[in-house]
Amino acid sequence: MQRGSASSALPLRARLIDFLIQSAHKLQVAPTVKYTALSIFAHRFYPRCLSRLEEQGNDVENWLLQPLRESNLQLFALVSLWISTKIHTSPCLSVKIFKSLGDNIIKEQHYTIRDYLEAEVVLMQVVNFEIGMNNSAFVYFEELLLQFKEVAKVGELVNFEAGMDIMDLIYEKEEASMLYTNPHSLAASILVASYVITVPKQTWEFPVVPWVKFVTGCEEEDILEIVRDILKHVLDVSC
Repeated sequence: MQRGSASSALPLRARLIDFLIQSAHKLQVAPTVKYTALSIFAHRFYPRCLSRLEEQGNDVENWLLQPLRESNLQLFALVSLWISTKIHTSPCLSVKIFKSLGDNIIKEQHYTIRDYLEAEVVLMQVVNFEIGMNNSAFVYFEELLLQFKEVAKVGELVNFEAGMDIMDLIYEKEEASMLYTNPHSLAASILVASYVITVPKQTWEFPVVPWVKFVTGCEEEDILEIVRDILKHVLDVSC
């Protein structure tokens, strides 16, 4: 899936999400590491951080949060990935690996090992130590695709990477990311959209929408609405 514009032309939040996604690719971490980091950073840290700044203004106590530079937010994005590897990877990646990556891709600021350790503490405080991923659209999508492959031969034609591209795109689109709060319906919709995008049209015989409705308990109208929105975003990016 080709992105239609350069990262520098994107809004700040989209640039940061793209930065985190590209960092995850450079580190070659598993998808669950990437999406846990995105959940920590995009759904918890970033919005709470902005809210905290609005409430406290210049009284925010840490230099990493005041002023809130893009380079500092890039540091927090890398720290989110670091925390995620601690959850999902054994042994986890060392902080030195993240510092080395940051030295190469964060242009405006040089951060020390001590800065990474301090940023981890600050991030954990901002998100109130809520770093779990029990209610993840990625996990549900992965499980749903496995079930689909068990019940339908055409399930083997659904491209897993296409589903990941769609999920990345949703994270980059702030309005979509905030709108799709139900991980079950989002996972179902990503499966349907991946089916439409990657399975040859002449093999569209399996009733995929009724099936995901039955398996997830989501409303068919909700699934189709999100699928239409996803396909619209995909077309926008492809143009």
